[in-house]
Amino acid sequence: MENQRLFIFIALVFLGMLLYQAWERDYGEAVPGSKPVTTTVQAPSKTASSVPSPAQATNDVPAVSQPAKPAGPTISGESNKLDSDKKIRIQTDSLVVVLDTLGGDIRQVKLRKFPVALDRKDDPFVLMTDKGSRFFVAQNGFAMSKGKGPNHESRFKADKLNYVLSEGQEQLKVNLTWSDPGGIKVTKTYTFHRASYLIDLDVKVENNSGQDWQGSFYRQQQRTHYADEKQSMMVMRTYMGGVIYTPENLYEKISFSDMQDKNLNRTNIKGGWAGMMQHYFLAVWIPEPDTINSFSTSVINYRYYVRIISALETIASGQGKDFKSKFYAGPKDQNVLENISPGLELTADYGFLTVLAKPLFWLMTALHKIFNNWGWSIIFMTLIVKLLFFKLSEKSYKSMANMRKLQPRMQALKERYGDDKQAMNKGLMELYKKEKINPLGGCLPILVQIPVFIALYWVLLEAVELRQAPFMLWITDMSAKDPYFVLPLLMGATMFIQQRLNPAPMDPVQAKVMMALPVIFTVFFLFFPAGLVLYWVVNNSLSIAQQWVITKRVGAAK
Repeated sequence: MENQRLFIFIALVFLGMLLYQAWERDYGEAVPGSKPVTTTVQAPSKTASSVPSPAQATNDVPAVSQPAKPAGPTISGESNKLDSDKKIRIQTDSLVVVLDTLGGDIRQVKLRKFPVALDRKDDPFVLMTDKGSRFFVAQNGFAMSKGKGPNHESRFKADKLNYVLSEGQEQLKVNLTWSDPGGIKVTKTYTFHRASYLIDLDVKVENNSGQDWQGSFYRQQQRTHYADEKQSMMVMRTYMGGVIYTPENLYEKISFSDMQDKNLNRTNIKGGWAGMMQHYFLAVWIPEPDTINSFSTSVINYRYYVRIISALETIASGQGKDFKSKFYAGPKDQNVLENISPGLELTADYGFLTVLAKPLFWLMTALHKIFNNWGWSIIFMTLIVKLLFFKLSEKSYKSMANMRKLQPRMQALKERYGDDKQAMNKGLMELYKKEKINPLGGCLPILVQIPVFIALYWVLLEAVELRQAPFMLWITDMSAKDPYFVLPLLMGATMFIQQRLNPAPMDPVQAKVMMALPVIFTVFFLFFPAGLVLYWVVNNSLSIAQQWVITKRVGAAK
């Protein structure tokens, strides 16, 4: 009986998830076209390490000592774009990147190994673009204190406008140059690598101006916020927004609503990284680990900014300096990310159940190496998890089997005492004591398994490895819903069979609720990732077999 209440509890948890999701969609984060966000200008902070605090409000070019420039025109909707000069196209085996000679910005990133859809294999996923409502670009430049230096509004010269990584070539260098008549020359070099989404950036400043040059190197991303219409309303929405990592505060998500409420301003940060992420993919700036920077966010004209700016650097006349950084734009592949920078693998975000989710992902990955199929990996992982919980499940099913055998006597008590619930409960407790049955015995072991299910839900939702991964027959994408709803219907059927093996509730209202639960859960699971529904079907099937055997044994023993 108590076990039936557990299923009601699970249903309420899912309902709460949907209600929270609806609230977030209606009241959570503003999107372009909503009420404008008011931001305030923050004066540069002067710290012992001379790390400047970038301007936060009306100008997207950081300032060290100059006053902020007035705001540009309001930008929203399809008009979200930057001024442009000449486009530089770079193609590797993994990426198609478009730079612009205006600012030397990264204006477009396409991921060649990740098609937009299964029926569009030759159409790569666009992670970044400088056009349309999905505006998302990466920029870098200098905030000057003394002398002149280029920012992302400056015009660079390019050697050529088209680059292709040739067969057998391991890396590709793209140079852009900027010079000032006063004697300052800046060479910006992007280095692309084979089989990699990591881009090296080296900005060399040569000072022949006859005086000291002082500036801070900044890297920033700006993007609009849009709702991902491909994510079902019935499934918990994945995170889209800012993300930073610092040695002091470790991994942090800075949502769009957080940016609207308050401008982040962290100073004296050694190493770390910052950027933006979304479902399956991310783009982050990674400074050199031994450099001191400040991290900041702002909202300007419906665009959200995440910025890293270095400590103020002085270059004497006749000297030069290289400012290095890395930029990653690609999938949230944990095995790759953990080798790039500390904490970067955490962007495959499993929430508070990461401690359970990571071992599950490791197990699933290990099984994939054997079967080379994520569907079979999920099936055998479910079997292994079921074996780990075998003893707990055995106790639960024995308790339910014993409760089932008591159903006639419990019904007799109900008929004897009628509406006298106090006498009824007393009689039930005496019956449980006499038969040495714990009414909670069927509930508590299953409660222990709920966190495993939730952790697995986030693994299957977040793992980019399952994106467009086929299983067999009609299941061509384990991260998407079953197109013919076969698995959800099987799940509902197995859940109904499980209920028939459980003792029926004595309360008629509770009995009706329990009869409705398989239907309710089937509706929920219609829109869940096929991989998760496959897990649930296999788990239910194994549970039915185990419970049927134990019920028969208990019946024979009695």
